[in-house]
Amino acid sequence: MIALKSSPLTLRLLAFVLLLGVIAAVFQSFAPAYLSENNLHALLRHMSVNGLTAIGLTFVIVVRHFDLSFPGVASLGAMTLGWLLANDYSLAESVAGGIGIGLLAGLINGSVISYLRLPDIVTTIATGGVAVGLSYFYSNGTSLSENFFMSGILDLNDSKFLSLDMPVVILLGAAIVAFIVLHCTRFGRAFYATGENRRSALFSGIRVKAYVLTAFGLCGALACLAITLLVASSGAANVTAGNQLMMPAFAAVYLGAALFGAPSIPATLAGTLLMSAMLNGFTLLAIPYYYSDAIVSTVLILAIGIFDPKLTTLVGGLFTRKPAR
Repeated sequence: MIALKSSPLTLRLLAFVLLLGVIAAVFQSFAPAYLSENNLHALLRHMSVNGLTAIGLTFVIVVRHFDLSFPGVASLGAMTLGWLLANDYSLAESVAGGIGIGLLAGLINGSVISYLRLPDIVTTIATGGVAVGLSYFYSNGTSLSENFFMSGILDLNDSKFLSLDMPVVILLGAAIVAFIVLHCTRFGRAFYATGENRRSALFSGIRVKAYVLTAFGLCGALACLAITLLVASSGAANVTAGNQLMMPAFAAVYLGAALFGAPSIPATLAGTLLMSAMLNGFTLLAIPYYYSDAIVSTVLILAIGIFDPKLTTLVGGLFTRKPAR
């Protein structure tokens, strides 16, 4: 086992760069178009979707909880967005409606888990199932794409700002805000205090339940912001839109935490880049999704075991912790 817990930051960064370089070299050798400009743009746009979801999940992981509902919630957000656009609501109203659904679902999760003290895994599985069921309400399961061209939603994927694709700009903006909040403010440090030792956090005057509630709310809202970009890319909203968010988000958070020693926004972005680089390569090589899921899962397990064995203790602690009082 190679423990990087006590290693300097430069060694962790070198490990990340080395991993990224190996991934790029392997896929470039099998697919010469991998490092082409067009493919790199596609990779970064795809990373933006996974990155936004992973940033929201980071807040939940920091407070030592799980959220398994966000794929279903994202699907409901996508269908809400599509239905609003089809019924002649403006782009701003439609996007706000979709994100609002995610925020509401997250707050419901946080309320039930914090104040009713129900298990997070069971609660979020149930919430995700309800969200998937509700997403069929809009169109009986068929895709929604009416008014998409006229509404301007496709511009969220196609337009640029300062030569950067708009999804990348949105990801960077969200990451900067999340970094400042989580790492540069007392409010953000309270999330870490809540996750590290809830009893001590309570005695310090931190409103533990409110922070757990906020973490789940952010996770739901950012998942629906991410699905908005995915809808803009595909040109349609469908009830299975969120299915592809689960594994990349968890892999990004935990792979980043394994590399850099703890869950954080920079670590999550690094993990997201690694996972997106792999998934993009699998797509170019036409590897079936079920094989790529298996490979990504295996890489995640190996990374956790090799780079930071102590992280497995953190994962185990998620199942043995006591609920917030």
